[in-house]
Amino acid sequence: MNFALLSLLIPLTTSLLLLLLRSRAGALVILANTFSLAAAGFALYSVIEQGTQQLALGGWDTPLGIRFELGPLTAVLLVFTALVHLLVAVYAERSRHSQTRDTDFWPLSCLLHASLAALWLSRDLFNWYVTLELLGLVAVAMVILSGRKAHVPALRYLLLSLAASLCYLLGVALLYGEYGVLDLTLLAEVTSNTATTQTALTLITLGLMLKAAFWPLHLWLPAAHAAAPTAVSALLSALVVKGPLFILWLLWSRIAPVEFAQQAGLLFALAGIIALVAGGWSALRTPWLKVLVAYSTVAQLGYALLALGLLLHWQQSELSIALWLFVLAHGLAKVSMFLAAGEMQATLGSKRVSSLKGASQTMPLAMFAFAVAGGSLVGLPPSGGFVAKWVLLQPLFSEPANWPWAFGVLLGTLASAAYVFRVVAIAFDRADPTPPDYNPDAFAQWLAMLPAVVVWAMALLSEPLITWFTEVGL
Repeated sequence: MNFALLSLLIPLTTSLLLLLLRSRAGALVILANTFSLAAAGFALYSVIEQGTQQLALGGWDTPLGIRFELGPLTAVLLVFTALVHLLVAVYAERSRHSQTRDTDFWPLSCLLHASLAALWLSRDLFNWYVTLELLGLVAVAMVILSGRKAHVPALRYLLLSLAASLCYLLGVALLYGEYGVLDLTLLAEVTSNTATTQTALTLITLGLMLKAAFWPLHLWLPAAHAAAPTAVSALLSALVVKGPLFILWLLWSRIAPVEFAQQAGLLFALAGIIALVAGGWSALRTPWLKVLVAYSTVAQLGYALLALGLLLHWQQSELSIALWLFVLAHGLAKVSMFLAAGEMQATLGSKRVSSLKGASQTMPLAMFAFAVAGGSLVGLPPSGGFVAKWVLLQPLFSEPANWPWAFGVLLGTLASAAYVFRVVAIAFDRADPTPPDYNPDAFAQWLAMLPAVVVWAMALLSEPLITWFTEVGL
């Protein structure tokens, strides 16, 4: 557990240090993220060896104190968060087109890292509220880093995030008034299927879905992600929207009454199918490259909603594995796609998809990274996206009555293929002559390639990871 705390304290301490030391900020953050990744790796090893661990902060036991829990999924998410932050920090420091090198990106990224680590470790409804507020405020501040063009999307993001916080906090107040505890384990022992519990869970769910930009509460996401600097877009899409999903999954799988969870699960699953189709259609129609990648996030989150919904509706805990495999695969693919899209957009001097004409010849590395990451979103084997989709489809193929859900997954796959191949087709058109001073950043393109390669390498680790998750439970 000490290593898990280190993975939280290192970025938090670094963010405070950067308020005093502004020189060499990028190098310091890269170093801090490296140490944080190492600490998270040791925390994962300790969970494999010793199992789930608990920590009461300050020595105060629940319900008075705050409880941290380091389990298998939390350990994996700590490693994943540190890895993504390290990769994005290297890109932000080394890319010639980075908009964040000499800005407040560095302390803000460390605060974002610390907020996510605290969220993964917490098991208390009010502590989650605090981490969600930190996460939202830091994310809004990071969107504004790109200048005046981001003010309106950032303001919309801020106002909707505050509205979501009010919904969440009201739901928490109702649960506390009903049961007198906020710790997840204690709540799981006392909750019953009352009108107050149902109302509280509904309010909390609305707040979390708005913060995570789940369909149909996703309207803030495309503009905010597209307006943000490239490094920020990668962090927002890969990590920030996953925090509310983590809380949503724990609430509904641990404390929600079974009857109410089964009813809500059907709605989650239907919303997931609609998100797959509607998000994919919006991505296919937009003329803007980063907006396409942002709408792809809305669509891909539909798989997580579908897996969560079927998990609740059928009460099959095995579907949690499919849900979190989707999260990991999607996060890696989105880092790659946003970094590649940002490099192509900056180098080619246009934000339009049509400007990618001939990009397979003029920027082959970035275009290949985009295509490889897109292949994981489509679910091409043996990518991480394919493994997650295969785990989800197995129970859908087991019973004839489940085939409509499988058909929904097929529609989502076709929609993903359409917008990915739209970009690839334009990129393989004949390139126009390039100017004499044309000089793309090869190192930044290789950085975009790295997470795309990792998401395809997930297939090599999928069997032991699935076996471990099955044995220990999530």
